[in-house]
Amino acid sequence: MPEMPAVNQAKSNYQEIKQEPAATTSTQSAEFKKYPRLRELIGNTPLLDITSMMPRPNKHGVKVQVLGKAEFMNPGLSHKDRIITNILDKAEKAGKIKPGSVLLAASSGNTGSSLSMIAAMRGYKAVVITNDKCSRETQDAIRMYGARLIVAKPGQDYMKMELEYGKENPSWFMVNQYDNLDNPEAHYKTTGPEIYEQTNGTITHFVMGASTGGTISGVGKYLKEKNQDVKVVLVDPVGSVLKGYQETGLVIPAHKKKYFVEGVGKGSVPGAYDRNQIDSCIQVNDLESFAMCHALAMQEGISVGGSAGLNVFGALKVAESVTEPAVIVTLLCD
Repeated sequence: MPEMPAVNQAKSNYQEIKQEPAATTSTQSAEFKKYPRLRELIGNTPLLDITSMMPRPNKHGVKVQVLGKAEFMNPGLSHKDRIITNILDKAEKAGKIKPGSVLLAASSGNTGSSLSMIAAMRGYKAVVITNDKCSRETQDAIRMYGARLIVAKPGQDYMKMELEYGKENPSWFMVNQYDNLDNPEAHYKTTGPEIYEQTNGTITHFVMGASTGGTISGVGKYLKEKNQDVKVVLVDPVGSVLKGYQETGLVIPAHKKKYFVEGVGKGSVPGAYDRNQIDSCIQVNDLESFAMCHALAMQEGISVGGSAGLNVFGALKVAESVTEPAVIVTLLCD
């Protein structure tokens, strides 16, 4: 029985299709789109408007804007990613470290976590020394990245332990964030310029707590070079010596009471702290700091740590009392 014309046509079409070369897929004919690696996302964090957190209007009836720089959006969830990046970049360039090197740091928490993460990214080993104020979550994060964690016993000074371990292990690279001037330089090169550009140069006040002093010193220096009228305000927890040192130039024990806010305040003055960049001080206690953390979560949906609560409380105090229109910036550290 002869085949039908439609069948013959279908066969012909099929044969033609078989003879054609296979179509080239889009991934074969075009280059892959470039996507960032996590390490490339450090910095360039946004400013968030937190003016709504003001509990009452400005006393003098002037317009005020309060902004928080969302440093918790860094890959390591804090602003300490910036200093570790700068410190390691410079150490690599100078030939002080190479893949496989051991990096050593004393940290109240965030620097240790950032160091552990970035060490893992770059092929280094990390040893982090902290104290019992470091939260369980941060300790777990440090271990998760593969670092060795040493928690100082009561009576031990974890910062001095870094120097002791460094002497015992001369091949290890000591980060020494408290005295390393690459710390404030990181904020001078990145955080300060970002804040100035994001506010279009309208910033009037930078409000910040200090532990190493790197952030407030580096940002303060940059902002004052751009506009000498910018005011830099230190927020210090009750129990820290930095407020007294800032006001008198002397290290005077401020309080015997232990404070529980992590990552701010000190019992001594770090070498990275530059007193010349700071104009005034505000003192804030634990209750005020932690209450502000809860308020930020419940009113703005912002979940941050105690040091950020301390910063915001200080910024709002400044906002309440300024006598001229102001743009006030603080850091939401972690």
